[in-house]
Amino acid sequence: METRLPEDFRRSSEGQEAERILRSCVHCGFCTATCPTYGVLGDELDGPRGRIYLIKQMLEQGRAGAQTREHLDRCLLCRSCETTCPSGVEYHRLLEIGRKRLEGLAPLPLQQRLLRGLLLRAVPMRHRIGTLLRLGRWVAPLLPAALRHKLYRPRPGSGFRARPHARRVVLFQGCVEPAALPAAREAALRLLDALGVRGDSLAGEQCCGALEHHLQAEHRARHRARRNLDLWRRALDEGAEAILGLSSACVLEIHEYPDLLRDEPEYLALAQRVLSRVQPFEVWLEGHWPVHWGGIARGRVAWHPPCTLQHGLRAASVVPNLLRRAGFEVLLPADSHLCCGAAGTYSLFQPAMSERLREDKLAALQALEPEVVASANVGCLMHLEPAAAIPVRHWVEVLAEAVPPDRPAPPRPA
Repeated sequence: METRLPEDFRRSSEGQEAERILRSCVHCGFCTATCPTYGVLGDELDGPRGRIYLIKQMLEQGRAGAQTREHLDRCLLCRSCETTCPSGVEYHRLLEIGRKRLEGLAPLPLQQRLLRGLLLRAVPMRHRIGTLLRLGRWVAPLLPAALRHKLYRPRPGSGFRARPHARRVVLFQGCVEPAALPAAREAALRLLDALGVRGDSLAGEQCCGALEHHLQAEHRARHRARRNLDLWRRALDEGAEAILGLSSACVLEIHEYPDLLRDEPEYLALAQRVLSRVQPFEVWLEGHWPVHWGGIARGRVAWHPPCTLQHGLRAASVVPNLLRRAGFEVLLPADSHLCCGAAGTYSLFQPAMSERLREDKLAALQALEPEVVASANVGCLMHLEPAAAIPVRHWVEVLAEAVPPDRPAPPRPA
C-alpha cells in the first residue's frame, strides 16, 4: 500500500512502524472473511481492510471525525484477521497507533470519557474490583432480570492448602482473577501440588496493564510492567521455574511488554529476558503432564478458545489436548475463530455488538449439547456465564476435578 505520511510523523518511531505496516498490506481482503464485526454488519469500514484505509487517511491528512472513531472503536482487537493475512500485516499495532492519534482529533463523548475514567480507577486495583463483584452479588436480587443476566457470580474456592515443595513457580494473579476466579486458582494450585510444585503469589504484583494499555493510558501500563518485571526477575533469580498465568489476556499483555517498553533500554532487555519464562498455565502443564493422569475422565466438554489464546498466543490446541488426555470428549463449535464479544471493556462501550456476538457464540456452543463449556480467559468467562444455559467454567477447574491430584508427585525429570 502506497503511503504519503507527513514528514515529521514519518521520522518518529511510531510513524516508521505505521508506514511499514501500511506498506505490507496488499488489499487482498482475506481478513474480512474472519472479522466478527464485518460478518455481522457487512460494512467494509467495519472490517480490517476498511479500518486500515481509515487509519491511513487519518495519519496522512491529520484529520478524523465521528465516523472514523465509530468504525475504529467497533474493532474488538481480536486479531482473527492476523491469523488469515497472507502478508503478515500487524494490524493490532496499526490500530493502537491509530487510536492514539485519534484521541486528539476526535475526542470521546463525555459519557464514554467518564466511563473510561471509572474503569481506569476501579478495575486495575485488585481490592476495588473484588468489592464491586461482591456488591453485584448482594444487589442482584433487587435488579431487573435484564441486568441480573449480566452479573457474573464467581465460584468460591474451598480453602485448599498446598503441601510444602522445593520446586516452585509464580502463579500470576492479575487484578480481576483473585475475585472472579478463586475456584480456578485453587484448581491450579491443586494440580501443581500433585506435581510436587508450589504455586507462589507475589506481594506487590501489579495488574498486567492490559486495560490501561488499550484505554490509552500507556504511562500507567508501563509503570505496572516495570514493577512486575522487577518482582519476577527477583523470583526467577531465587529459584522460581516459571511465571504462569491462568488468563490468556494477561499472558498476551505480558508478552507485549517489549513493545510497551521499547523506549526504555534497561527494561526492554529485562522484559526480553523474563518473557522466555512466562507461559500460559496450560502450556507449562502440557510439558509436565504425568502419564498416570490419562484416560480416567468422562464427559462432553465444549471448548471456547479465547481470541487472546488462539490469535494472540497461537496456542488454542493445548487445552483440548490436555482434556482429551484426561479422557474427556472435546467439542469445537462452528466458527470457533470468532470472538465471543467480551474483548476487555468492549461489552461496556459497544453493548449491542457485544450482545450479538455473545448470543451467536452461546448458540454455537450449546448446539453441541455439552455438559460444560470450558474457556481460558477471565473476560470470556465473565461475559458468557451469566447468559449461558449450561455451566461455563475455566478449563483448569474441569481438569482438576477429573485427574487424581492427591496421588504422589512424580520425580523431577533429570
